[in-house]
Amino acid sequence: MHRLLAVIGDYYHPHAVIEEGLEESLSSWLASGNVSLTYVTVDRLAQALLDKPDAVILFKDDKINPADENPAHWLDPETEQAMLQYVYDGGGWFSWHSGLASYPEDGAYVSMTKGYFKYHPEQKRVRFEPVASGSADSSEHLAINPAWEFDSLEEHYFVYCDEANTNVFMRTYSEDGESIGGWSHGYGKGRVCCLTPGHNLHTLILSEMKQLVESIVRWCARA
Repeated sequence: MHRLLAVIGDYYHPHAVIEEGLEESLSSWLASGNVSLTYVTVDRLAQALLDKPDAVILFKDDKINPADENPAHWLDPETEQAMLQYVYDGGGWFSWHSGLASYPEDGAYVSMTKGYFKYHPEQKRVRFEPVASGSADSSEHLAINPAWEFDSLEEHYFVYCDEANTNVFMRTYSEDGESIGGWSHGYGKGRVCCLTPGHNLHTLILSEMKQLVESIVRWCARA
């Protein structure tokens, strides 16, 4: 039995929408009875990581109240250290969409993800194209099906990504330019994967997107 832990939902991304997209992506796996999915709030995350789940899905901005003039942040030093230690010891970590947003650029979490959200223009058609893996070692890098190309009305995330020290498996294109949509790498004994698309439900339930998300979660969980 593989055990998954999910931390989802923020000011701009309702918990119910992300939950629907995630559970649709994992529907056949969940129905098999070979995996469990548990949702946890940020205040209980550090404690939950002590149970060493096989993988964690983080779809949550670090800002609690981003519309306020002085927004508060939920990621405290103790939780951050627990996250890094969990992955370093062999856990799998999936930083998805807003799971890359508002975290300190010079902080330890970003040093683990090797990338972060910078900005996005107004939503428009974005094309998401798989990139052939430069590595044949699936234990180190995620390799995705080249047929999982899709486009959708989306937020085009422009990101910083330390390309030299990770494996880019997806690039993104719109009339605003080109960016990186997905990357993966090892961290200690663990695995880290980052993915930018997924702001809207109509994107989350696209066939290609669901297959991509399942592939990422399985890779993170070594399933």
